[in-house]
This record gives sequence, C-alpha cells and structure tokens, in this order.
Amino acid sequence: MNNENLLVTLETSDDAAVYRLNEEIALVQTLDFFTPVVDDPYTYGQIAAANSLSDVYAMGGTPLTAMNITCFPSCLATDVLKDILRGGADKIIEAGALLVGGHSVEDDEPKYGLSVTGVVHPSKVWANSKARVGDYLVLTKPLGTGILNTAIKADLATPMQYDAAVKTMITLNKYAFEAVKDFNISACTDITGFGFLGHAYEMAKGSGVSLEIYSGKVPLIEGALDFAEMGVIPAGMYANKKHIEDNVFIDASIREAIQDILFDPQTSGGLLLAIHPEDIEKALENLKKIKKNEFSVVGRIASKDQYAIYLHK
Repeated sequence: MNNENLLVTLETSDDAAVYRLNEEIALVQTLDFFTPVVDDPYTYGQIAAANSLSDVYAMGGTPLTAMNITCFPSCLATDVLKDILRGGADKIIEAGALLVGGHSVEDDEPKYGLSVTGVVHPSKVWANSKARVGDYLVLTKPLGTGILNTAIKADLATPMQYDAAVKTMITLNKYAFEAVKDFNISACTDITGFGFLGHAYEMAKGSGVSLEIYSGKVPLIEGALDFAEMGVIPAGMYANKKHIEDNVFIDASIREAIQDILFDPQTSGGLLLAIHPEDIEKALENLKKIKKNEFSVVGRIASKDQYAIYLHK
C-alpha cells in the first residue's frame, strides 16, 4: 500500500478516510454507532443510519455499501432489533446504497450504526482542512438536537418539538450534498458530537484560518432555545465548551443560552460548507429547491487571527 494514496490523514480529525484507488476513483470509508436517542426502535435505526451515512457526504462522496454494527441485550425482544435494523435499512435504500452484511454482539445496552463505503473523485474531496479565505459558511440543518433529546428523555418536549427533532435527525445529508456538489466547495464537515463550534474549530485549525460566525444567522430547531434557557443541557455541551473555549472569541452581547446551543452535541446534524463567493447565490437557490431542511449562511472564512473562531451577534 502506498501512503501517498491516503488523501485524508488522521491529523485533521476529518469525517472519514479517503484512499485513492486510481486517477478517477478514491475510496471513502467510515463507521459510527451509538446508543438510542429516542424510544422508538425504527426511528432510532433511521437516525443512527443517517448519522453514519453523513460522513461520506461530508467528504464529497457517494455511499455505495453499508454494513450493520449492532450490540443488543438478550433481555429485549428480537422484534425490537428487527425494527432497528429495518429503520437503518430504509435509510440505506434512500441513500441509494446497498446493505451488504454486518456484525452483532450481545451487550447490556443497545447500540447501532453502520460501516459505510463510498467513492469520490480524488480531485473533489471535501476535506475539513482546506477552507479558503473569503468563502462563505453555510449550515444545512438547524441546531439543538442534543438539548431536545435531553428534554425528550425528561418528558418535557411537546409532540411538535419531538417531531421537529426527529425530522432533523432522520434527514439524510444526501439532499444538501446533491444540491451543492457541482459548486466550488473548499471544505466541509458534518456537525455531530463536538457541536457546531467544535467542528467549526476543527475546520479553522486544520485549514490555518479563522472563522467569522454570526450567531443570529444560525438556524435553531423549534424549542431548543426555550429549553436552553431553562437549563435543560446535556453534559456533552459542557465538555465541548471546555475543550475549545480558549480558541473562541464570543461577543459579550450573545445570550448564554445561544452559546450553549452552539456548543451542544448534535446527532445526525447538517453539513458545514465553505462555498466560493462566485457560487454562493446558485448554491443557496439549489438548497432552497430541495425543501428538505432549514439552511443558512452563518459566516465567512477569514485570515488566521488570534482566535480560531470569532462569534458575533
């Protein structure tokens, strides 16, 4: 094996591995799995699969095959497992990929996800470490799933808030990817466990730039701000904030609840795309046409400064 064919290295904390097979095709490989975030097994399977598939889209790739990763306790009915796998299989089909197998083990707590293989042209890889000064930052899903999942587990969320959170999590990033794939994208990452600002920081650090982000432009799921103001916050938010807060300048006028949402760990979040100024209007038009999820221009790439991220109101 030739290490020169490894197009994305471990140093940049990217979303997937990319290995060049030839001048036209590079292999994208990723895996992800987690414990249930909702009680309904079928919905949980959909969310976990959408989350796993997202890493391929975040690299600019197209998923080809997927394999189930399953941990399941013997005390639960096998119908529960069937529903989880059915949810995952339906998302794989929606992605246009093929389910080709998997592996299961007995465990005390259910866990499910996928190992996904995709392809991308070697010259069109969307690494998170190549953000270009002047590009616009576009976020393709609203934030707040961590906070809303915490509210759901505490039986605080209304049916409408539950549905809004689930809709966000089960929506494939396939549609946003297809809307912008033909435009000049310098960098991309999907927003998951490290939160919006955590993944934005990885982009800034890997690219050697600073990000100017406007909190008022960031889309939020209905109810997320109310729960954040109530203090319904997952523990992961505090860990995310502690990890990067020294690298983020935050305007003093930004409410603490808004800050908490921006650090909130997301499940199956959207793509954060760096798009060339010449393409931004057409890209936004295409995103508007798909009508799958809320999106917004949330900032811009700037030359490297004292802080990796400048968070404005």
